[in-house]
Amino acid sequence: MSDRERKQRFQRGPDKGRDGQSGQGRDNPRDQGRDHGRRQPRRGRESGGGDGPAILYGWHTVIMALANPQRKILKLILTENAARRLAEEKIDTRVAPIMVRPDEIDRRLGPDAVHQGLLAEVEPLESPDLDSLPQDGIVLVLDQITDPHNVGAILRSAAAFAVKAIITTARHSPEATGVLAKSASGALELVPMITVPNLARALNELNDLGFMTVGLDSEGAENISAIPLQQPLALVLGAEGSGLRRLTRETCSVVARLDMPGEIKSLNVSNAAVLALYVGASKLGLMG
Repeated sequence: MSDRERKQRFQRGPDKGRDGQSGQGRDNPRDQGRDHGRRQPRRGRESGGGDGPAILYGWHTVIMALANPQRKILKLILTENAARRLAEEKIDTRVAPIMVRPDEIDRRLGPDAVHQGLLAEVEPLESPDLDSLPQDGIVLVLDQITDPHNVGAILRSAAAFAVKAIITTARHSPEATGVLAKSASGALELVPMITVPNLARALNELNDLGFMTVGLDSEGAENISAIPLQQPLALVLGAEGSGLRRLTRETCSVVARLDMPGEIKSLNVSNAAVLALYVGASKLGLMG
């Protein structure tokens, strides 16, 4: 069941009765050009807010949302066991919870969702403008990465490395809800997500703001470990399989590769992200 189907089912109530180290494929020129001519909003919602509220489920995901004063909680659905645990840990639910049986949450989310007895309906978070990003540290830019598990894992790694923001496209990116939020394990509350309609334009703006924009591509001229990196740094990751699109590569100030000593020379995009973050944070002196 997709996140969109889960949202629709939740809103209407229970029913009755290729790799990620960019550059392993080629971009789609038709998709690359669709964003041209659209104005970039000055203020937006987190990635994939969609129509209506977002759905969060699972212990860490919901607890982090409850602890975030910027997150508006619209509805909180709990099982008896989850409510007892919240009370034992003295966690403020912020809204009056709705008590249900576990199978009711199962019916709303589907059998594969590990909800641990918690489900919340929330407002998407506001996202910052590009020109308000700090002039230090690292941001991540995602070029049409569509797998919510991968984006969620990238968010979790981004939180671990104190990434300032994740920038992604308005189209060809997963909603900031459901599977993505569960995979992020609460990191959605810690790392701002900025949605842009045109990635090349956003990269140009980052270049103008003084960011060093480094695209990760297996065909990059140099190993990222050999490049002198500087803050603020934007690491750009491409989609699973197709990698960075042509215009994205051309807009980055540097295109680098991650060299692997083994027979397999490429990584899943979430693994490539954490490795690039480690290299970047180490070279920038951000590891403590």
